[in-house]
Amino acid sequence: MIISNFGNNFDYELEKLSRLFLPFERIDVVKEMRKEESFAVTKTDFCDNGCKISAFLSLDGKTSQKETFLDANTDNFIKRCELELASNLFFCFVEIVKYKPEWGILTGVRPARLFIETVKKMGYDGATRYFSNVLKVGDNKISLLKETAESEDKIISLSKDRSFSLYVSIPFCPTRCSYCSFVSHSVDKATDIIPEYIDCLCREIKYVGDIVKEKNLCLETVYIGGGTPTTLSVEQLDTIIKTVKLNFDLSNCREFTVEAGRPDTITKEKLVLLKNSGVSRISINPQTLNDSVLNAIGRKHTEKQFFDSFALARECGFDNINTDLIAGLPTDNYDSFCKTIDKIIDLSPENVTVHSLSMKRASTLTAVGFSHEIDSGIAATKMVEYARKSLTDNKIFPYYMYRQSKTVGNLENVGYSKKGFEGLYNVYIMDETHTVIACGASAATKLKNPLSGKIERIFNYKYPYEYISDFDEQIERKKRIYSFYSFL
Repeated sequence: MIISNFGNNFDYELEKLSRLFLPFERIDVVKEMRKEESFAVTKTDFCDNGCKISAFLSLDGKTSQKETFLDANTDNFIKRCELELASNLFFCFVEIVKYKPEWGILTGVRPARLFIETVKKMGYDGATRYFSNVLKVGDNKISLLKETAESEDKIISLSKDRSFSLYVSIPFCPTRCSYCSFVSHSVDKATDIIPEYIDCLCREIKYVGDIVKEKNLCLETVYIGGGTPTTLSVEQLDTIIKTVKLNFDLSNCREFTVEAGRPDTITKEKLVLLKNSGVSRISINPQTLNDSVLNAIGRKHTEKQFFDSFALARECGFDNINTDLIAGLPTDNYDSFCKTIDKIIDLSPENVTVHSLSMKRASTLTAVGFSHEIDSGIAATKMVEYARKSLTDNKIFPYYMYRQSKTVGNLENVGYSKKGFEGLYNVYIMDETHTVIACGASAATKLKNPLSGKIERIFNYKYPYEYISDFDEQIERKKRIYSFYSFL
């Protein structure tokens, strides 16, 4: 699709807006008039007393146009012109496709944080009007924003100037799910390198432990994720957890999470190890409780295996279990998804995370051409609405939220929990509340200066074989933590 844009430099915002409706189509924003099968013409005409803002869209043989005028005395005039132009193009898309995404023109990853910041500037009522009238966010999502923003704010307030979290990456899985874009390797293809990977990982953990001791940083949460950490053997898991405990002061640690994500990797021996090692929270993630859907997305486990694993975790004493679900999976439907939600509620987990299917370029589904049709968006919207109502009715409330690009229905990912069981790490990592030091392949450290808010990133090598073969470079990069914290 071509967007011919005149009179402004709002190209990026217009491209992002168009991707809400055309997530996989190439979109070019140009400064000359060009007409193709699908094209748009956007324009701003500035004058002394304001700006005339217009959008025209031709899509699938149908056309729509909208023109508005913005007064020059409007607060943040230029930014509001940008949003108004996006809003007009949004209106044209909605009129043609007969579908209005509930998040309106809002495209950011962290809508709750934006809402909190807007409340500080405009007050509660002002922020509500801004999200509704300017960003075109629907009442349903504004209500969700208010609830999650309040919860996130409380969790964020727990973090202090010297706080940080630790992430440990285990990039191995039993098989690769068709929707997955994470860097993970099937265990059967990575067996030979796992021992060496763990050796390097433990060396990196120890090195980081020495740094945080010297800088007197306070560890708030630990998250061992992946991949699927429980793909590893009992002995390998024990080695990693012992290394963490030996090299970090966990006396102030509020939460220690291990993703036991795939039910087919869970054994009683592994659960006993995790429990006895002080792990306080685990995830057992079915994604769906429909065996035919599980088969379609490449997860080689069954509904029964999930129930057996969940019961075994309870038997081993875990009283803080998260379950991940995905709305909008291929071959799934509304009735099937609702049954999954009902069955999960019957188990009474402490956390339920409801994701909306995101079609990343690296996923198998994207590669074989699964498309985001309007019908899929409508169905997924009904799914997440059912999840929210059912979970909330059963006192499992939304506590954090984030969004991704190319998500079916332009929807969101929401973490729900019983009161007092909110996943702290989830909020800290998404809000960028404090430093997160990450170890292992594909791990990305985010250093945050608590005084200035400045963020600096340190990236590890993406693939395990790179991480192993050039391990000294990983250590060299981690030395930047010293200079970053020179103000302490």
